[in-house]
Amino acid sequence: MLRLILTALVLLPLTARAETCPAPPNHGDSLDALYQEVQAAPSEAAAQRVVNRMWELWADAPDARAQEILDRGLRRRASFDYLGAVQDFDRLIAYCPDYAEGYNQRGFISFIRRDYPAALVDLDRVIALSPRHMGALTGRALTLMALGRTEAARADLLRALALNPWLPERRFLDQLPPLDDETDL
Repeated sequence: MLRLILTALVLLPLTARAETCPAPPNHGDSLDALYQEVQAAPSEAAAQRVVNRMWELWADAPDARAQEILDRGLRRRASFDYLGAVQDFDRLIAYCPDYAEGYNQRGFISFIRRDYPAALVDLDRVIALSPRHMGALTGRALTLMALGRTEAARADLLRALALNPWLPERRFLDQLPPLDDETDL
């Protein structure tokens, strides 16, 4: 009996560590409506209010544990504690590998730190998980620009602008050569 109790006490921490993250919330319908709203926005300011609502959905983590890790990482990033923020986003990604925002935030920090190859890996993962994530698309475009890959940067920027024509990053289109198959914007 004592052996059984000891075994249970040893295995209890392993069971807690084996906790899995639930699937990310499905905000597809809400995002569809917000994309329509942002495309119809009469001004950049109105569009930004819609985009802020999108960020609320993207930052809606799968469960309370994931939300706590994300929020702590965002606070650390805001206070310029990039190392601490990356550690939090690493934890979030390890716990919730199918939640795009962990990769997006870690990729953003890599971009800020000018580690463009690392940023690109994370942004590619975000786009694979959430193909219409405008933050990841514009972040990827800016990362590709920094790497001198202007054609791919323009393609991503055009994809993002098709979702939201009011993006501030639209100003970079003039700095990027047109694509061979690009017709009229």
